[in-house]
Amino acid sequence: MTETPIRLGVIGLGVMGRRTFEQALRHPDFEVTFAADANPSVVETLQAEHPEVPFLGATEFPDHVDAIYIATPPSLHAPYALLAQSLGIAVFCEKPLAVDLAEGREMVAAGGVTAVNFPLSDTNATVYLEKAIPDAGRLLGVDVRMTFPQWPRPFQAPAAWVGERAEGGFIREVFSHFAYLTDRLVGPIRTEQATVDYLDSGSEVAARGLLRAGDVPVQVSGYANAATPEHYEWTLWGTSRSYRLTNWAQLSTSDGGPWTPVDLAGDGTGAESTRLSLFAQAIRGQRPPNLADFADALRVQEAVEAFY
Repeated sequence: MTETPIRLGVIGLGVMGRRTFEQALRHPDFEVTFAADANPSVVETLQAEHPEVPFLGATEFPDHVDAIYIATPPSLHAPYALLAQSLGIAVFCEKPLAVDLAEGREMVAAGGVTAVNFPLSDTNATVYLEKAIPDAGRLLGVDVRMTFPQWPRPFQAPAAWVGERAEGGFIREVFSHFAYLTDRLVGPIRTEQATVDYLDSGSEVAARGLLRAGDVPVQVSGYANAATPEHYEWTLWGTSRSYRLTNWAQLSTSDGGPWTPVDLAGDGTGAESTRLSLFAQAIRGQRPPNLADFADALRVQEAVEAFY
């Protein structure tokens, strides 16, 4: 028996919003019943490309919606999410959950079906690591290293807020992914010490932190606008085996010898379309383990905001 499509509204049509909007249009579990963005030129362009979808400049939720996806700047996540939750509408939100901790906690307390779009929640590397970590022996620590020759990155240039202190910065935008991964695989994450440095009026150019995932120490370092290639590295150190995830998708392992690549050829997880499928499962009464909810995202938000 074919399930009735879930009526989805999309709010925010920047880089991530447009990507998920396009996926939702083709997704068998969803019917996109409206889309909205504050930028009239964005609305005009997409309306011309998709005349079958009602577009709004600023939104009040129509009656014909079961779920919303929020891809606005972080300061607007809470207003839209809380309104939807008060109406019994399921919410799929971009990270970070919020910038204001009180708003994040209110979003968790409001309940309902919630999800946050952490791409590392269901990648082949994450699924592999979840099964393999028992082979690591005693966990000695996690290291997270990030470098950026330019911040914001070129593809983020239209979103000015990404390079501003109030809502942006690479700790919120990038480290939050690795904070979620660590929380998911190692233990509840919290920040013990953290500092950031600023070069001018924009977001941070350097960050260092000592966190804990349960009892396991987590060391973080990151640099932006540095003379270096863009690079991401998450390393889990174990007494029997260690694992390193490089540039999001390249996983390698060591038992004391050289790092050896792990073959992750598999089932096509780790895309907006697969997380939309997981969100549909949650709406229909399941709790997919590979999908973050607001409570998961709040732990990450608390760890991240301790840097600022």
